[in-house]
Amino acid sequence: MPHAFAAALCLVLVLEGLFLFAAPQAWQRMAEQMRQLDPRRLRLIGGAMVAVGLLALRFIA
Repeated sequence: MPHAFAAALCLVLVLEGLFLFAAPQAWQRMAEQMRQLDPRRLRLIGGAMVAVGLLALRFIA
């Protein structure tokens, strides 16, 4: 299990790196827009992303 978790984290790094490599200006614009959002809204969005990710993982694993 720890090996699978480490592999999943590595894939996250690869995907994040691809976004930065392929479209750095778009990533900067998105980050600037996120800075303007209320922290509570960001927390809710993050929680929703975690929930969706866990549900998706449950269905595929």
